[in-house]
Amino acid sequence: MRVHHLNCGTMRPLGGKLVDGRPGLFRRATMVCHCLLLETDTGLVLVETGMGTPAAVDRVAWLGAGFVRQSNPLADPEQTAIAQIRALGFDPADVRDIVLTHLDLDHAGGLIDFPWARVHVYAEELRAFTEPRDAAERGRYRRIQFAHGPQWTSYADTGEPWFGFEAVRQLDGLPPEILLVPLAGHTRGHAGIAVDTGSGWLLNAGDSYFFHGQVDPAAPHVPAGLKWFEGRMETVKGARLDNHRRLRQLVQEHGDEVTVFAAHDETEFRRLSTRSRV
Repeated sequence: MRVHHLNCGTMRPLGGKLVDGRPGLFRRATMVCHCLLLETDTGLVLVETGMGTPAAVDRVAWLGAGFVRQSNPLADPEQTAIAQIRALGFDPADVRDIVLTHLDLDHAGGLIDFPWARVHVYAEELRAFTEPRDAAERGRYRRIQFAHGPQWTSYADTGEPWFGFEAVRQLDGLPPEILLVPLAGHTRGHAGIAVDTGSGWLLNAGDSYFFHGQVDPAAPHVPAGLKWFEGRMETVKGARLDNHRRLRQLVQEHGDEVTVFAAHDETEFRRLSTRSRV
């Protein structure tokens, strides 16, 4: 299976090193929307979609004024998933399936660009969107992004063990090399997406963590601003913090077999996208 690493949305929030950990406080930090394009025997599979083409036309209408003010996403049509798929020489119509970690606007905003594709997501995440438990859950999902009627395919969080994680589910119609791994916490139906590349596993951990230092088994660390943001956006605190422990253990015990990355860490994106081009 060939894997392409795509950044489908650069964000430039205030905070500098308090957000991305690099030197300089009085500058804008850099975050990405790390997506995968998988070449499989049955067609192309997109893992996450980024923010979508409408975000490059009218950021506020598509993403909301609060998100734009806080995250300052670049309005760059060339960073959309559909534009990058074309730039790689593929027909976007060959994207038959999309797999999502969760339904937040910077992960699912690009569904509108692939209305024909089946969308694979945990059932609990779909329930959080359709039957929110409270105002916070109701407000986190951008209903305008789903008005086109995505072709949902949902799953219970049960299945076979995978590297110490208790529940994994093979996805309908997709090769067994693509799995959902429950990582609830950021949202109540949040998942990781595991991909067997043939030379090792990739685990897209989504927003279960935000900074590469958080899964460092020897010296876990995270910038203060990002730590505050994670707590502010969490749905289930205990589960979110437990995910950090479990992912560090995965890296420590199986780091030679599984490469873990988060959705918005630029350091991880640069490392993996460079490796994929070699």
